[in-house]
Amino acid sequence: MLSESTRQSIDRELAKYPADQRQSAVIAALSILQQERGWISPDTESELAAYIGMPPIAVHEVATFYNMFNTKPVGRYKLNVCTNLPCQLGGGARAMQYLSAKLGIAPGETTNDGMFTLQQSECLGACGDAPVALVNDRRMCSFLSNEQIDRLIESLCHEAKQGGVA
Repeated sequence: MLSESTRQSIDRELAKYPADQRQSAVIAALSILQQERGWISPDTESELAAYIGMPPIAVHEVATFYNMFNTKPVGRYKLNVCTNLPCQLGGGARAMQYLSAKLGIAPGETTNDGMFTLQQSECLGACGDAPVALVNDRRMCSFLSNEQIDRLIESLCHEAKQGGVA
C-alpha cells in the first residue's frame, strides 16, 4: 500500500497536470516510490497504475525504459558509471574496472553485504567531467581517479555506519 506521505508527494505531482493527463506524472511518481522503497517491483507498478488511473503495462513500460529506475533490488548505494564514448576517452573504462575490482563485483552485480550495486550507464550528461559516476541517481561524482574512487567508497561506507544514505 502507498503510505500517506507517498500519496501526498504523488498528489503534488499529479496537481501539476490536467485531470485527463494524470499519466504525465508517472516518471515523478516512480521516482518518489523508488526513493521510498529502493526499487520498483511489479506490485509497486500495479499500485501506482491503480492510483494514477492508467494501465499497469503503461507504468511497466516507463519503469523499464529508463535506466534510472531499478526493477530489481539494488544495494544501499547504486553506482552508475558512464561508459559512453566521451567518458571512455576520459577514463570511464578504467574507472569501471577499478570499481569492479575494488568492490569484487562485475557491472550489474551487488556486493554480498548488499552495500553496493555497480551499473554501467550510457550517458550521465557530464561529458566534460569524465569519467563520471552517479550515486543513487542523485549525486554526481566527476573526474574520477583511483584515489577519488577510494575516497568515495570510504565515505559511503562511513556514511552507512552513521545511518545515512547518499
